[in-house]
Amino acid sequence: MNNQDTGAAQTFHNATKLEYINLRNKPSLFKTYSQLPVVPLPTVFPAVDTPTLQALAGTVSLPDGRASATSGTFDVTAVTRLLFHTAGLVRQAMLPSAGLVQYRAAASAGALYPIDVYLVCQDIPGLDAGVYHFAPETFALRPLRKGDYRAELVEAAGQDQNFATAPGTLVFTANFWRSAWKYRARGYRYCFWDCGTMLANLLALCSALDLPAGLVTGFVDKRVDTLLRIQGEEESSICLVPVGTGGQTPSELDMVEPAPLTPDRRITAADPIDYPETSSLHQASCLTDEAEVIAWRTSQPEGSDDEGNTTEAEPSPASLAEIPQSTSLGEVIRKRGSTRRFSRDPISRTQLDAIVRSAAHSVPADLHDSGGSLIDVYAIVNNVEGMPSGSYFFSPQSGELETLREGNFREEAGHLCFEQALGADASVITFFMADLEKILERYGNRGYRAAQLEAGICGGKVYLSAHSLGLGATGMTFYDDDVTDFFSPHAEGKSLMFLVAAGVEGRPNRVRPFRSRIAVNLDSRARGASKDR
Repeated sequence: MNNQDTGAAQTFHNATKLEYINLRNKPSLFKTYSQLPVVPLPTVFPAVDTPTLQALAGTVSLPDGRASATSGTFDVTAVTRLLFHTAGLVRQAMLPSAGLVQYRAAASAGALYPIDVYLVCQDIPGLDAGVYHFAPETFALRPLRKGDYRAELVEAAGQDQNFATAPGTLVFTANFWRSAWKYRARGYRYCFWDCGTMLANLLALCSALDLPAGLVTGFVDKRVDTLLRIQGEEESSICLVPVGTGGQTPSELDMVEPAPLTPDRRITAADPIDYPETSSLHQASCLTDEAEVIAWRTSQPEGSDDEGNTTEAEPSPASLAEIPQSTSLGEVIRKRGSTRRFSRDPISRTQLDAIVRSAAHSVPADLHDSGGSLIDVYAIVNNVEGMPSGSYFFSPQSGELETLREGNFREEAGHLCFEQALGADASVITFFMADLEKILERYGNRGYRAAQLEAGICGGKVYLSAHSLGLGATGMTFYDDDVTDFFSPHAEGKSLMFLVAAGVEGRPNRVRPFRSRIAVNLDSRARGASKDR
């Protein structure tokens, strides 16, 4: 290349242009298969009346000795209730500034909804055995395969018999471009947060409906992707949830590949942009065969406990008499929305304790089936009745928030939450942190997925518990290393996975302009001011 080869200048100039998000290649919020038959789901079904906090504290879990003694019926009505309250369109509104806005059951960063849900089931009352894609837009299923393919999940998950005893399994996939379109490579994290908020709904629903369920994150990626007839590149399977008990013995079906299946596309211009960091990490965290899945589950690094947990086990769950009254789970999901402004009014200590304990309650999963967690919960308390403002750590042993530092940290909270007034105005901000070094040592790159996913579930439980108590909540992005520094030395070596703020919703519920003193000082120093000025 020489001075007359002007391609270098043109390439650089085009790569460094500033523009608003490219609306010409925005991906569709819905995946559709118009060439496949439609299996409508019932539009009328029973409400979920279980109080939200009771559902979040439920004990229904995986059916392998940790399950409840009873189990609800897994039929088409149960499937409908689960899909509607996990991934369905719960309401819509015509906004003057944006037109028609459709609200879904769980929170999503930027309202991009990168997660799709599939069902793999045996014959159940009202629905034939098959592999189905759930279409929220039409509230229907599209059959991808006919027949009982649960045995394929048993093998893909390392002979996990929960997939044989469960009559159905929900599979969650991530469409990475839907999130990366706005958030670029960081959007990979957001996919797991969004999936986590959906899983928080699902697991609470299963508890309310007495349907044993648990999260499975270890499986052969390609086998599950193939079962769903997806390529594993633009869209990939990220977790499985077997639901219910009493399933029939799965039949052995040959994986005969039908004709290639291409979903409808609604992108009107450019193709998705490739972010090598995302594709590289996802490929590096895939499990390639059944033996690797089994080894991944059973490996025990030096220094772990007998179950391989990386954090301490949680305390015994509260009795129903200790759980505050809360709105029903179905009503909370139908009415929930992300808060745009907090009022700075105080919340009660009872409300705070319910929110934090719900978030810290362990998730039934293949990662820590004895009740532990990959996530540590920290908090900044701005305004809680009878509690000093300051920074706190939730102790799994005592089941209480322990004081790290007392003080007014509203400015710091606003700065840590990516310079947003929501952090400064909220009554409490919950931070879900993980010791990645230990997690990666134990679980390899797959552990990164799991930590992000579990943090999303914790955040989803904050949404549910806060709204059930008449409060607002919202998740936000953040300055990663600044959060670790703020909670250190206690949080030294830990990384923030996700955060959610909660408090009294302000009026009007619109974003308040904000600039912290910390950011003003940093800007001044960047322009040449001395540190002491």
